[in-house]
Amino acid sequence: MGTARHDVPEADAFTRAYWDAAAEGRLLIRRCGACGRAHHYPREFCPHCWSEDVAWERASGRAALYTWSVVHRNDLPPFGERTPYVAAVVDLAEGPRMMTELVGCAEPAAGLELEVTFREGVPVFRPRGPGTTA
Repeated sequence: MGTARHDVPEADAFTRAYWDAAAEGRLLIRRCGACGRAHHYPREFCPHCWSEDVAWERASGRAALYTWSVVHRNDLPPFGERTPYVAAVVDLAEGPRMMTELVGCAEPAAGLELEVTFREGVPVFRPRGPGTTA
């Protein structure tokens, strides 16, 4: 019996596809077949038009930094071992905003171009530089 992780939600029948893809290095979002808009976090209905005609789609992995905060103290495991870390909100290229962590970035700035990477099956974002692809 392993130690419970506190930094990843427990997957259920609906979210298992998302977490399985993340474990393989793919970021999934949901797109509505009725209105065409993408959304994240994954839901079984479209939060824009309420249609249930939604499907999984692989995201490009590209994003722009919307806002961030440097966390210096967090008593919950495993976050205390990671301080300081950068909690961030990014605008995915497909449109939705996503809460995440910014890694490998000494000087965050609004609008910074980012790409997804994965840490232990969890999507996080890093600066996108010359020669990098998502």
